[in-house]
Amino acid sequence: MRTCCIYPVGMTMAVKQPPAADRVYAHVKNGVLDRRYEGGTLLTEGELAEAVGVSRTPVREALLRLEAEGLIKLYPKKGALVLPVSAQEIADVVETRLLVEEHAARKAVPAPPGLVARLERLLAQQKEQAAAGDLAAVAVTDRCFHAEIVRSGGNDILSRLYDQLRDRQLRMGVAVMHSHPDRIAKNLDEHEEILDALRSGDAEAAVAVVHRHVGWFSHLARGEVR
Repeated sequence: MRTCCIYPVGMTMAVKQPPAADRVYAHVKNGVLDRRYEGGTLLTEGELAEAVGVSRTPVREALLRLEAEGLIKLYPKKGALVLPVSAQEIADVVETRLLVEEHAARKAVPAPPGLVARLERLLAQQKEQAAAGDLAAVAVTDRCFHAEIVRSGGNDILSRLYDQLRDRQLRMGVAVMHSHPDRIAKNLDEHEEILDALRSGDAEAAVAVVHRHVGWFSHLARGEVR
């Protein structure tokens, strides 16, 4: 949400910028997640320093953070290689998501009205984004839809675990939607099915749809896309 502040004429409000390393970190991370920096792209410290308008020291700091998150691989005197989404990464994320989300779907029944209302709003938003062709936004809302169900269980440890997957989920989601645009409509239909199962209080139906919905990525990892 954007807010506006009105100050008296002649009065200015200084805006403090985030630290240089944080700006580089956000620049590179957003570029990787929205696919401006595709897997296999080699980024140099000099190019990044120029793009963000900082020295090379904060660039190195930011790249170390991104390497620790598994998004890039540093090569001394060469630069940072953007790591492509691997089949193993997809398989690992799918396995973890299934463990968390199937449990969360069972625990969400009977679904409180507030959860149903939030999921309805997110699904409507996702449909609008899909119609506009904004695949990055669709991927973000997709994650929010599933995260709402996980959070509804009230288990902070599981919620934090799920949130730790968010960047990998976003990156995979955008990549898959670009490669398999037919999945967008199927994803929306399956979200509708999950919502219907939660509305009706059918825990097993909700789990079955979640398993099919999330498990599709495992077919992608094995090259069995359908």
